[in-house]
Amino acid sequence: MTAVADTRVAPHARGSAKDLAGTGTLLRLALRRDRIMMPVWVLCLGLTGSSTVGRLKSAYDTPGKRASLAHDMNGNGSARALFGTAFDDSLGALTVWRVGGFLTVFAAIMSVLIVIRHTREEEETGRQEALSACMVGRRAGLTSALLAVTIANGAVTVLIAASLAGQGGAGALALGLAVGLTGMAFGGLAAVAAQVTENARLARGLSCAVVGIAFVLRMAGDAAEDGSKGSGHLLVWLSPLGWAEYARPYADERWWPLLLITVLSAASIALAYSLAGRRDVGASFYAGRPGPPAAGPLLKGVYGLGWRLQRGALLGWAAGFVFAGAIFGGISNGADDFLGDSDQTRKIIQRMGGAQGLNDAFLASMVGVLGTVLTVYTASAVVRLRGEETDQRAEPLLSNAVSRLRWAGSHLVVAFLGPVVVLAVGGFALALGYGLAADDLVDQFPRILGATLAQIPALWVLTSLTLFLVGVVPKYSAAAWGFVGWVVALGWMGPALKVSEPIMNTSPFSHLPKLPGEHVTAAPFVWLLLLSAVLAAGGLVGLRRRDIGG
Repeated sequence: MTAVADTRVAPHARGSAKDLAGTGTLLRLALRRDRIMMPVWVLCLGLTGSSTVGRLKSAYDTPGKRASLAHDMNGNGSARALFGTAFDDSLGALTVWRVGGFLTVFAAIMSVLIVIRHTREEEETGRQEALSACMVGRRAGLTSALLAVTIANGAVTVLIAASLAGQGGAGALALGLAVGLTGMAFGGLAAVAAQVTENARLARGLSCAVVGIAFVLRMAGDAAEDGSKGSGHLLVWLSPLGWAEYARPYADERWWPLLLITVLSAASIALAYSLAGRRDVGASFYAGRPGPPAAGPLLKGVYGLGWRLQRGALLGWAAGFVFAGAIFGGISNGADDFLGDSDQTRKIIQRMGGAQGLNDAFLASMVGVLGTVLTVYTASAVVRLRGEETDQRAEPLLSNAVSRLRWAGSHLVVAFLGPVVVLAVGGFALALGYGLAADDLVDQFPRILGATLAQIPALWVLTSLTLFLVGVVPKYSAAAWGFVGWVVALGWMGPALKVSEPIMNTSPFSHLPKLPGEHVTAAPFVWLLLLSAVLAAGGLVGLRRRDIGG
C-alpha cells in the first residue's frame, strides 16, 4: 500500500509548488484538531508575564526592595540555577527573571507536541498514507505542522509583547521573540526527529530529551557564574534556552542572541524538509532492527511483551534522571549561606521548598521538579496501552488465552513500578551529588533519597487517573496530557506566581510534605494511595466492560 501511495505522490515532487499541494486543507485540519489544546497553551504562556508584574509590584513596592531582590538572587548559584540571572531590578527585568526561563521551556514543549502530533503520529496511524493517495504533496504534512506551530508561537509572541508593553515596548518585544523563537527552534528539531525515527513515541522522547538537556545546561551554567557581571558561562551559551536568557529583555536588550535562535530554527526546518523528500511515507532513516529468528524467554508471555515495549522509555528516563540528579545535587549546597537575613529572598525559596532551612528548601524544590517532570513518563506509559489498542495490536493478543486484565497488567506493572525505579536512581544521584558537595554523605544520603521516593504516591495518582480515562472514557484519554501540563505548570510556576492554595491543591504533589526538612505524617500518603487505588480499580473495571477499540 505504501508503494502505491508513493507512486501517486512522486509526480508532485518535481516542483516545489506541487510538493505543497493540499497544505491549506491539512493546516485547517490541524488547527481544528488543536482547537482546545493550542488556545490553552497560548493563553497560559502569553498572560503569565502580565500576571507576574502585578504580584511583583505588590511584593516589592519600592526600588530598594527590587534592587535588594536582584542582588540577593544573583549572589547565589542555587538561586541562579533555579530562576536564571536577574540582569536588572526593574519590574520588567524581574518579571523576565522570575518566569522567562519557564516560559521558554513550556514553549519548547508545546511546539514539540504540536509538530510530532501532525507529522510522525499521522504517519504511524496510517492517516498520512491515505491522504498521500489524494492530491497531497510530499511535504504538505510537514509544512502544515510547521505552520500550525508558527501560528501558536506567533500568537504567544504577540500576546507577551502586548501584555507587557506597559513596562517598556522594547523589552516586551524582546521577551516575546525570545519565547516564540525558542518554541520554533525546538519545533524544528522535533520535525527532524519525526523524519529519523519510526514512531511518535520515540520522536517525542528524543525531542523532549533535547529540551531537558538544554534546560540542565542552562541551570548548570547559571549556577557556576553570574551572567550579569560578564559575557556569561559557556554552558549557558551551549543551550538555546541560554540564548533566550542572554537576549536580556528589559536590561539593555541584546538582539543578536535571538538571531542565533532564528538560525537554529531555520537550519532545523531546512534539514527536516530535506529529509522528508528522501524517504517513503511511513518510513524512517533509523528504523527498528529486525528481531532474532526465535523469541527469547521473556517474549513467551504477555508480561515479557509488555516489558519489551516499555523498556526503552524506562531506561531513557532513568539515564536522564541520573544526569539531572547529579547536577541538581551539586548546585544545591550553599543555599543557606547567601544572605539568609533577607526575608524576601527566603520567602521565595521557601514557597517552593518549604519553611525549613534554605538548603533543605532548595533541595525540596529540586525534588519537586524531578517528581513533576516524571508525570510525563507515567502518563505516556499508560497511554501506550491505549496506543496498542487503537493500532489493533491488542486484539490478536486477546483472541488467545490472554485476559484483558493480564494484558493491561503487562503495561501497568511498568507504569507503576517504573517511576519507583526512575526516582530511585535519580534520588541516588541527587543524594550522592549533594552529600559529596556538603562533605556529609553519611547523614545526607538517606534523607535525600527518602525525600525523592516520597513523590511516588502523587505520581501514582496521575498514573491511575490516566488509567481511569483509558478504561472508562478512552476517546478522551489524551486529556491526561492536559492534567500533566497543569501539574507541571503549578509545580514550576505556581509558587513564583503566588497561586492560591485551593488551586495549588488540585495537584497531588501539593498534598505531600516538602522533603527533606518538613515534619512527616502518614495521612497524606495514605489518602493519595487510596485515591490512586480507587481510580485504578475504576479504570480496570471500565476496561473489562467496554469494547476493545471503542
